[in-house]
Formats: sequence, C-alpha cells, structure tokens
Amino acid sequence: MIGGKRVAVVLPAYNAAKTLKTTYDEIPKDVVDEFILVDDHSIDKTAEMAKTLNIETHIHNSNMGYGANQKTCYREVLKKNIDIIVMLHPDYQYTPKLLRSMCSMLADEVYDIVLGSRILNGGALRGGMPLYKYVANRILTLLENLFLGAKLSEYHTGYRAYRRSVLEKILFEKFSNDFIFDNQFLIAAIKQDIPIGEVSCPTKYFNEASSINFRRSLKYGILCLWHAFLSGWSLIPRRIARFFRLFFS
Repeated sequence: MIGGKRVAVVLPAYNAAKTLKTTYDEIPKDVVDEFILVDDHSIDKTAEMAKTLNIETHIHNSNMGYGANQKTCYREVLKKNIDIIVMLHPDYQYTPKLLRSMCSMLADEVYDIVLGSRILNGGALRGGMPLYKYVANRILTLLENLFLGAKLSEYHTGYRAYRRSVLEKILFEKFSNDFIFDNQFLIAAIKQDIPIGEVSCPTKYFNEASSINFRRSLKYGILCLWHAFLSGWSLIPRRIARFFRLFFS
C-alpha cells in the first residue's frame, strides 16, 4: 500500500522460470498488496516457480498471446479491492526498484498512467538493446507522436502502472491478443486525454529476457503506425478546436 492506495503487481509470463525469482525478489514488498501471474502456457516451470513464491497463478490452457495474457491479468485484478495496478514483465528486463516511484505518482493523483521509459536516460543501448530495435523504437515513437499529437519518449515499454479507473474506462477486451495490445492501449488513453507520465528506467537485454524476432518486430512496427495513423485522423478536429481556443482566448 502506498498513500492509502492498495497496489497489485501483475506479471504476464511466458517461459520466465529462470528470471521470475530475481524479478520478484527486487520488488519492494512493503508497497505491494497483491501479486498475480498469468502463465501463457509456458514450456518451462514458470507456474511452478510462481507457486513456490506464493504468487497467485493463473495458467492458460494454450498459448493465447501477449495481449490475451494481459487481458487475463486485468480481469483477475479488477475482481479485487485494488487501486493501483503495475504491469511488470517477469523477465528482469526492467528494474522493479522503480515501482515505488511509479506508484507514488499515481497515488498522489499526478497522473493516471505511468510508463517506465527505456529511452529517457539514454541507456537503452548501454543496457544491450539491439541497434536495429533502438532505431526502430525511435522512428516509431516519432511518427506516433506526430500522428497522435503526443510527446511520449516511448510507446513500447513493458513496464506500466495504472490507476484502477483507467482499466475500468478503457475497453481493453476489444484489443488484439498479440503484442500490438500495449500500443492500442496507449492510443486509447491518448484519445481519452488520460494523463500519462514517464520515469527513466534502465534496461537489460540478455538471453533469458523475452523478445520477438525480426519478422514479428516488423509486423508489430507496421501495425503500430497503422493504428496511430487511423487514430490520428479522428483526433484532427479536436486539435483544430484546441488551436482556435488557444488562439482566441
């Protein structure tokens, strides 16, 4: 609990048996009231490891995809008396030590969403992010900001914290079951003028850290731009109205 708000960490997992305990051990336990892990039909012992750590564990009967994993996470956490939800990948790519800071920004009602950005501190490449992923990340983010009229440093982080009201307001069930889910969620938040903050987050890339191959990365990038482009058109009237309000006020 932080600032009188109950906190839950949801862990969308796939083959995370080697990194789950390391991730869990670094989470500040005095802040977190509930842990929920959803295992997307891993072929390793992710679920068994989660249970030894006394983490509430849900297992998909088949591999349903990253987006479907998060949907299960959010459905389960919304059944509980929780005010703040942190989505953290259990592959130890993102440091759990920032969890307290991210939750404080939400508990103090400064923002409704807080993202852990790998880009803000300039450490993505130092942390081992492949050059082609870094370049693609920067280009995608630039174009998405242009289409959506936003100023985020990154749309593609797997470290996010939400106030409960966000998960209740955004109709996430209609989004993709694949990796594009995260992007669709952020676009919906931007369209609804939900306040989004960012914190600088160190990153680590190593063999056990989850990643997608070049072909799937290319598909993901194309879909990101397509969704941002389509959504950007719908935002143009609002941007024009905002311009005239500022010009004539």
